[in-house]
Amino acid sequence: MSSKTLKEKNVTKENEYASFLDNELRPSTWQDYVGQKAVKENLKILIQAATERGVPPEHVLFYGPPGLGKTTLAHLVAKEAGRTIKITSGPAIEKWAILLLF
Repeated sequence: MSSKTLKEKNVTKENEYASFLDNELRPSTWQDYVGQKAVKENLKILIQAATERGVPPEHVLFYGPPGLGKTTLAHLVAKEAGRTIKITSGPAIEKWAILLLF
């Protein structure tokens, strides 16, 4: 077995472990999410309005430094709305046309 294959397997296992930890440690309900009361209330209004109109919530962009809970909020919005989520980061977008895919 080549070292490249072993390295790829290790990366895959690390990704699986990181994903497992992410799912286990990330708050899964609004009650578990601590702080950002005004933001949570605004998001709940957004979700309720979209639900009443029978459409998914419009695009939402969270920005700020690492560790503020942006990804967690995005997951909570998707879960509450019963939708899937697509996450990207600014550096991951190399061309403006890729935005059309989202």
